[in-house]
Amino acid sequence: MPEISIRGRRMPESPIRKLAPYADIAKKKGHKVYHLNIGQPDIKSPEIAIQAIKNIDLSIIEYGPSAGYESYRKKLAKFYTKQDVKVGYEDIMITTGGSEALLFALGSIMDPGDEVIIPEPFYANYSAFSEESSAKVVPVISNIESGFTLPTIEEFEKAITPKSKAILICNPNNPTGYLYSESEIKQLGELVKKHDLFLIADEVYREFIYDERDHHFSVMNLQGIEQNVIMIDSVSKRYSMCGARIGCMVTKNREVIAAAMKFAQARLCPPTIEQIACEAAIDTPQSYFDEVIVEYKERRDILISELNKIDGVIVKTPKASFYCIAQLPIDNADDFAQWLLEKYELNGETVMIAPAAGFYSTPGVGLNQVRIAYVLKKEDLINAVRILKEAISVYNSK
Repeated sequence: MPEISIRGRRMPESPIRKLAPYADIAKKKGHKVYHLNIGQPDIKSPEIAIQAIKNIDLSIIEYGPSAGYESYRKKLAKFYTKQDVKVGYEDIMITTGGSEALLFALGSIMDPGDEVIIPEPFYANYSAFSEESSAKVVPVISNIESGFTLPTIEEFEKAITPKSKAILICNPNNPTGYLYSESEIKQLGELVKKHDLFLIADEVYREFIYDERDHHFSVMNLQGIEQNVIMIDSVSKRYSMCGARIGCMVTKNREVIAAAMKFAQARLCPPTIEQIACEAAIDTPQSYFDEVIVEYKERRDILISELNKIDGVIVKTPKASFYCIAQLPIDNADDFAQWLLEKYELNGETVMIAPAAGFYSTPGVGLNQVRIAYVLKKEDLINAVRILKEAISVYNSK
């Protein structure tokens, strides 16, 4: 039988989705599964977006422009300007989700063997996207004790080699919930300027910031390195429209845009119907976001409070996004997560978590950590942590 490619064999498995078959089996047994493993919000999508889909009057769902509809890009540019991110519509390329935007960005700037420096833990798919681009991930480790603050610039300097091409960050961060400060972003800006690197920032969680003293500072606002900066964005979390699969790549670097357009030939154009919904969603009233932020802040506070009641758990309060990394009093989170679904239930209920080792590229790190997404209603979060507490006790006694 012909063999699959080396690249195909080396592609990492998703730590978020690899346990899905076990969750399916648990559900077939009649168990209720609390999904803390994936960032699928239970918040309703904006009604204005839903109505835009219902009111579509098209006789042909035809190909659109590869860069996305100009009307949507112009409206998106105005949206960013209101957020003090000054870009023009020609700086924006609409993509099939933020994932495709990152794939296009890496494919446009990385040659085989080039290195991308990423603070870890990081969104697990960054490893896969780098592998697809034949790039090597060079991790710079942050730790749970510090609350996953940005590693020092000295640590980044140590990681830079002649093969370094880019630094990739997620701000606010998935999986840690950390929000990089304006000072930290500016330090990175000085670093990429000094070494003439690209700085890619995944900013899809920019709205999810919970404390009034904190604010999001976009890499697009860095001065003097406009040609080095690429921003990744998406509607998935902002409007609770994960299934729409609409994102964008934003950069003032015309060569990057032109290269990405070549990669876009593989999908011809981003989805037509979803762009219509997303263009409408830009007019979502501020009250929608105000209510969402209040809800997530309450969920965050309840989750952290409940986790801190479990002996041996280490967790820091995340500043943003809707994730946290928790260190559990167990030896192997992969085994524990599978055991929860395969062999454990409490009154017919169990919990699905994402083992955090898959969010690190350094072997042996994060083995007793898990990523938890607080995307469930508050009572469900309380129940899920109660089950987790009992499960840890049973697991450690077996």
